[in-house]
Amino acid sequence: MSAAKSKPASIDPTQPVIDLEDSDHRASLFQRSRHDHSSEIAEDYVELIADLIETSGEARLVDLASHLGVSRPTVNNTIQRLQREGYVESKPYRAIFLTDKGRDVAARSRERHRIVLAFLDAIGVPPDIAEADAEGLEHHVSEQTLAALAQATERLRER
Repeated sequence: MSAAKSKPASIDPTQPVIDLEDSDHRASLFQRSRHDHSSEIAEDYVELIADLIETSGEARLVDLASHLGVSRPTVNNTIQRLQREGYVESKPYRAIFLTDKGRDVAARSRERHRIVLAFLDAIGVPPDIAEADAEGLEHHVSEQTLAALAQATERLRER
């Protein structure tokens, strides 16, 4: 990888954002994006389940459907998948509980959300837009970018 790819001196708006000559690099970027999308639903669900448990003592299928704006069958199918993947425990007609793995993912997801939201707030994005944008961005930024956002937020708030 050349130095230009690792840290471009400047972005040329007349050129493609991604080097079309380096198909391996481009493929790895799209692979990362597909991975982020596949984990996004699980992260959203476990974060919401944790919030519901903390605020109302339980997470029910009907509450998840209402807060996510999806049907009960959709939530049921996703909860079954999350059970198979070890994030939640659930029995028919009972509340949904997070496993240790689910609680860890929920905590990480909340922290990512908090960092992105704080950064957007610090640069002056209106609260309703910042909340909507943070909901998507939190799933697609690397740990390095999150650290940079947190540092930038601190610097901006010190001014």
